[in-house]
Amino acid sequence: MRLPKFVKIVEVGPRDGLQIERQIVPTEVKIELIDRLTATGLSAIEATSFVSHKWVPQMADNARVMAGITRRPGVTYQVLVPNLTGLEAAVAAGATEVSVFGSASETFSQRNINCSIAESLERFSQVIAAARSKGIRVRGAVSCALGCPYEGEIAPAAVADLAQRMLALGCYEIFLGDTIGVGTPGKAQAMVDAVAKKVPREKLAVHFHDTYGQALANILAVLERGISVVDSSVAGLGGCPYAPGAAGNVASEDLLYMLNGLGIETGVDLDGLIDAGNYISKILGRPSGSRVARARGAAAGNRG
Repeated sequence: MRLPKFVKIVEVGPRDGLQIERQIVPTEVKIELIDRLTATGLSAIEATSFVSHKWVPQMADNARVMAGITRRPGVTYQVLVPNLTGLEAAVAAGATEVSVFGSASETFSQRNINCSIAESLERFSQVIAAARSKGIRVRGAVSCALGCPYEGEIAPAAVADLAQRMLALGCYEIFLGDTIGVGTPGKAQAMVDAVAKKVPREKLAVHFHDTYGQALANILAVLERGISVVDSSVAGLGGCPYAPGAAGNVASEDLLYMLNGLGIETGVDLDGLIDAGNYISKILGRPSGSRVARARGAAAGNRG
């Protein structure tokens, strides 16, 4: 296997992981979680989003979270923005990197952000141009890259076309999201290969949900295709409010355990990651969604 020597882990738990939680997580808990994640050596953490409080009440404390975290040099604290209003609020809160979300599925785009793919690109073009004028980098997302809850399988060509257009608008990196977790290794490789014909592999990242237990297998498959940036969520937090039944992202702890086993460097401390995952899981009142964290906990209990 031809694997990268280094993989950048983008931790999305504080935003993508918590946004679907019905109980409102206290601001101080979110800040503590981000600070614990920062201490693990992660270089990219998705901290919050600047979306309408009406649609995502969990993120209503976005500015307070950004003001409260202890920022470490060399760590990027990304935030999601859906429009110019969100961008302005993010800038006021001190954001230095934002992400915008598009969908390769027309129906999902309508259900998720209430506009067509074409309209979303027009909206993103304004956000990206404004962000870049302020020196803020923009990361682009292509959701439903391997399947849609409404349309079923998505053609790799559609994913490649949207990724290319988002890159042309000025996104420095495009992450390909298996929003409902239906992908399998062969399909993941085929999708990445199609996109790589239009977007350089070094500008691509992946974001796999683990609905069918395929996330780690899919990640390994695309690492073999030259991908070296992977999104994951501590304790396996998350899901998608617009994709019923979709499980959370692959657990960061499980991803890191696999990468460590492959001899791939990340700069991230596994014990610290497990501690951060156990912390937020205890707050939420349930076991960690990470199998590695649960196995480590069971082993420690047996030794005790």
